[in-house]
Amino acid sequence: MWPLVYHDGVMATAHITCPLCEATCGLSVTVENGTVTDVRGDAEDVFSHGYICPKGASLGALHHDPDRLRAPLVKRAGRFTEVSWDEAFAEIDARLPALLNDHGRDAVAVYAGNPSVHNVSSALYSRALFKAIGTRNVYTASTVDQMPKHFSCGYLFGDPFSIPVPDLDRTRHLLILGANPLVSNGSLMTAADVRGRLRAIQRRGGKIVVVDPCRTRTARLADEHHRIRPGTDAALLFALVQVIFTENLVRLGRLEEHVNGLERLAELAAPFTPEVVAPLSGIDAGAIRELARELARADRAAVYGRIGTTAQPFGTLTSWLIDVLNVLTGNLDSEGGAMFPLAAAGQVNSSGGRSKPFTAGRWRSRVRGYPEVFGELPVAALAEEITTPGDGQIRALLTVAGNPCLSGPNAAKLSEALAELDFMVSVDVYVNETTRHADVILPGPSPLMRPHYDVALYQLAVRNVANWTPPALPSDQPQEWQTLLRLTGIVTGQGPDADIEALDELVAADTARRAGLDPTVAGERNGPQRLLDLMLRAGPYELTLADLEAAPHGVDLGPLRPRLPDILCTASKKIELAAEPIVSDVGRLVAELGEKPDDRLVLIGRRQLHSNNSWMHNLPPLVRGSNRCTAQVHPDDAQRLGLTEGGTATFTTRTGKVSATVELTDDVRPGVVSIPHGWGHDVEGLRTAVATAHAGVNSNLLSDDRLLDVLSGTAALNGIPVDVTPG
Repeated sequence: MWPLVYHDGVMATAHITCPLCEATCGLSVTVENGTVTDVRGDAEDVFSHGYICPKGASLGALHHDPDRLRAPLVKRAGRFTEVSWDEAFAEIDARLPALLNDHGRDAVAVYAGNPSVHNVSSALYSRALFKAIGTRNVYTASTVDQMPKHFSCGYLFGDPFSIPVPDLDRTRHLLILGANPLVSNGSLMTAADVRGRLRAIQRRGGKIVVVDPCRTRTARLADEHHRIRPGTDAALLFALVQVIFTENLVRLGRLEEHVNGLERLAELAAPFTPEVVAPLSGIDAGAIRELARELARADRAAVYGRIGTTAQPFGTLTSWLIDVLNVLTGNLDSEGGAMFPLAAAGQVNSSGGRSKPFTAGRWRSRVRGYPEVFGELPVAALAEEITTPGDGQIRALLTVAGNPCLSGPNAAKLSEALAELDFMVSVDVYVNETTRHADVILPGPSPLMRPHYDVALYQLAVRNVANWTPPALPSDQPQEWQTLLRLTGIVTGQGPDADIEALDELVAADTARRAGLDPTVAGERNGPQRLLDLMLRAGPYELTLADLEAAPHGVDLGPLRPRLPDILCTASKKIELAAEPIVSDVGRLVAELGEKPDDRLVLIGRRQLHSNNSWMHNLPPLVRGSNRCTAQVHPDDAQRLGLTEGGTATFTTRTGKVSATVELTDDVRPGVVSIPHGWGHDVEGLRTAVATAHAGVNSNLLSDDRLLDVLSGTAALNGIPVDVTPG
């Protein structure tokens, strides 16, 4: 068992890593008599140096939330009943194996939500469970978020997790597209205190340029802001590439011997002149040329894009072109440019790379034939796979810390589909918009009652660090890894009382085998601490878990450093600038050139500092003040459409309609409406009193499960044309 920092009747302070977003900030949590009395930034943390945001400060509220589940629930006669753990697993064992036996392994689907990445138990043990189920129907939040980046990096560099991140602490020119890191705290870019890091760029004489339809907090801090028309980022980036080629600004430097496809890339960019792209993107041709020239001539530059560039119809092309620009300007894998982190544990490209180069489309969805990417099918296909009869129809669903009925496209259709399932199990701490459909809910302990290590996020960090967090408080609930192993026992026919220790031994043996180690080197440890110890020992820094346990404020492993060509695992062992699976979609983008933009308002999402998707709306400290679910509209559009400040407007698409309070602001460009993501807590059956009292509207009732990035299957949650009426 892990050492606990708290004992009854004693006030103690635990130093932990915040598990609520991608920034991985260090926090100091004070506990007295079982109550969290204070949460502050850990001034000694090697990465965040005392920085804290409102989400981290709410950890106490999350821990004490009366709506957070403490015991399993089983649905009987349409109502949830609190039961013992043995009763809950007996219910699952009575129903799930029969479905697998009668209808095959693909009849059971799994969905993993974003919070599972922030949980070391889920991160390390879900793989064993999903493999044991043996289904091809695997879905995650990636296909409403970042899958285009995995797809593009997979074909550029050979591995979908070889994702370069801006070297924020040394860059002097940062071009940001579709991202608001001052609010998100970084995303696919693990970076504590982004505001401080961006201001440091300016203090050393650098420049920050933001391309975004809205004047976000990040855009306000920037030196330059360009209001792009949503969904046209790929065309704009191609125009920058075109200028760099035609004005002889390509500077590959040491990358020259490691690049394939340069001539083909120039051919592909040729139609995208600034004059052609300007009417589509809404950015002047002269400004496009200046963007390209400044980027190409800057000393230490990086291009970075996020959710606005991935959750759109050309998400993969946009993600690809961001790194193409980093290559063409000589800034990929260069100090101050876009670099590849070197994580202490769990990173494939630091341990010999993939055995085979990345490829997508190894199987396809049953109904519409969407290709698999990174072992997953698009969330956009989940509803139809449940409701369409025939061989392979999904009849049961397991969700792990996910809420696709809020985050998925055409959310109403998915919610209706879940009601048709024969059986559903959720591993979750709330009865939310998705888990209300479950037959069994298995809760995990609060973040303060579980260990923590950011296996995935340290692979995206702007500085190489490692930090292990033991539980700050004891738990009378099973840890998620134990719950997941017990489920593994059920789906492998061992019943509800399977030997968890024996299953853990098998998982550890498999981890050790892949690491080339003897599992006994981890000693008497078990669970995630044993797996992590093995992964650290196999990593690039000669670390053990004991080293991290001895460093409660983390271990600083130094700045990012060049890693090419060692990490390349494409078939050619080179950067493939024009891989055919990517360039096959360029024709679709060319067809957009010269098209008249839709004259309807275009819907985009909005980041909020006090929110992270739908996770935190049940915490009173995080639903106050500016955290409002309004429809932001430009005053010119409001006048044209008859909308008024504080009034109501109805927004309609093929898939549904929502009514929201209008907020007039010139922060959004004309032609755009912005509604934040993750709200809509107004359906029946929830047990989230605070969230229900601040319900907002679910913008994904408007998103379309037919409007996707065709290469990655990622839903286009931005750039959706909507019809608008007052009232």
